[in-house]
Amino acid sequence: MEKATFGAGCFWGVEARFRKIKGVIEAVVGYSGGKTKNPTYKDVCTDKTGHAEVVQVTYDPSIVSYEELLEVFWNIHNPTTLNRQGWDIGTQYRSVVFYHSEEQKERALKLKEKLDKSGRYKKPIVTEITPASEFYKAEEYHQRYYEKNKK
Repeated sequence: MEKATFGAGCFWGVEARFRKIKGVIEAVVGYSGGKTKNPTYKDVCTDKTGHAEVVQVTYDPSIVSYEELLEVFWNIHNPTTLNRQGWDIGTQYRSVVFYHSEEQKERALKLKEKLDKSGRYKKPIVTEITPASEFYKAEEYHQRYYEKNKK
């Protein structure tokens, strides 16, 4: 099993999308990339902790590749808007790949460059590609949010 960590705006929809992928064992929402220890959702929403809302994915690389996860990541959000996804604005909603190995870093950079050159987006991709830092699991009410709140 391997881990991948992505920030693509509000983590509820990102988590729900990754959970549907064959080979994904677990998807957990949380906070990463900031300076505050053990931040709460309320802390992160102040836009002062430096954390991004992220989904940490545990996956089986014999079933789904890291590249496939990256493709999903770039398809589920707008990677050309800085610190914003739709109505959600703030650094916690930034587009970011937190890599867990040099191999993940190289793959993410390569795919980002390929997408930038493809003409798919009218503006440059602003996705950060940065080393994985401490991951803080979000409060339980955020986990599997869409599953818990089906109407």
